[in-house]
Amino acid sequence: MKKFVVILGDGMPDYRIPKLNNKTPLEVAHTPNMDLLAQKGKVGMVKTIPEGYPPGSDVANLSVMGYDPALYYTGRSPLEAVSMGVEMGEEDVAFRCNLVTLSESSQTGGKVMADYSAGEISTGEAAELIAEINKQLGGEDLRFYAGVSYRHLVVWKGGTEKIDLTPPHDISDKEIAGHLPAGLGGERLINLMEESQKILSLHPVNKARLEKGLQPANGIWLWGQGKKPGLKSFREKYGLSGAVISAVDLIKGIGLCAGMEVVDVPGATGNITTDFRGKARAALKSLEEGKDFIYIHVEAPDEAGHQGSMEDKIKAIEEIDEKVVGEVLKEIENFEDFKIMVLSDHPTPLKIKTHTADRVPFLIYDLKSPVESRAKSFCEGEASQTGVELGSGPDLMDLFLEKNNFVIKGV
Repeated sequence: MKKFVVILGDGMPDYRIPKLNNKTPLEVAHTPNMDLLAQKGKVGMVKTIPEGYPPGSDVANLSVMGYDPALYYTGRSPLEAVSMGVEMGEEDVAFRCNLVTLSESSQTGGKVMADYSAGEISTGEAAELIAEINKQLGGEDLRFYAGVSYRHLVVWKGGTEKIDLTPPHDISDKEIAGHLPAGLGGERLINLMEESQKILSLHPVNKARLEKGLQPANGIWLWGQGKKPGLKSFREKYGLSGAVISAVDLIKGIGLCAGMEVVDVPGATGNITTDFRGKARAALKSLEEGKDFIYIHVEAPDEAGHQGSMEDKIKAIEEIDEKVVGEVLKEIENFEDFKIMVLSDHPTPLKIKTHTADRVPFLIYDLKSPVESRAKSFCEGEASQTGVELGSGPDLMDLFLEKNNFVIKGV
């Protein structure tokens, strides 16, 4: 049976950067494996974010996996709750709870979002802080759950989701005053965020971090609310058994909701230190054990984009090429029939340090049916010049999995 592998580099596309001779990180990165596949495969651009939806990894990855957000999207945090094993009632609302670093503006004295990840705080340190937050601020209708690094969860039983909330990575280096929760229930969330600052500023974990010269996790930031999701299983939708490989609870949650196996990789961190090669080896093992479809998600380029680190973003792209794409290609001949797709979910431009809804490049390579592509390499410019444009992630997945007789002209 044919095997299908998706390799998704979160946030890889970018704007052209003067320091890179007006090229993008994807254009200057050394990516011989992706370039080779682009030359022998279908290459084009795809719109992963539907009109009217925020350009988040939740919406984009649902879309890329073939699930129309208009039908299936209920919010980011409920998907993370599934991954974390947190049970939600029908009327419960989940919120992402970032541990963040807030500083004071030198001009106005207002609070500024200095770091949406609290210096990528360790999971162990974070667990202590979230436990204390839950002890002092949690209750019968509100509970905090510790996740990985800075990414955590709050479930509000019988809560409201009609609150205007802003992702913290959208306001890096900006004052938070104009971005606080607004709408029904907003006051309670603001109170939680303000009370958390009092608790965290006195905690031994933060005192120790300051002594080491590290960013303190001196606040929580609530966002990404939603209710319990319900997805049609991937097997029911596409007739394939699947597995998801990611360090991020959001992607794991989508996989679990879709009835796919979640493969944990020791050393997968969600940033530039992640075990890139370990993800590829885990994917190959899952294929050998009988899985038909593997979704490999790599967060590192997105994290580098949010941090504004050009060097780390280029390095992350090169690591994906060498240690994920390259590792998979080493074993491709062991499978009789094999297709691979490489793409991103959304751009995370270094200039703005957050996501955009722009189209992203994709490539599809079929071991049994290579083609002469119009693309010379895998990057935004080459993909745009092929003339191939798809209007949605589900269309792309139908094309990749050869479903619904979906075809495109050109390569």
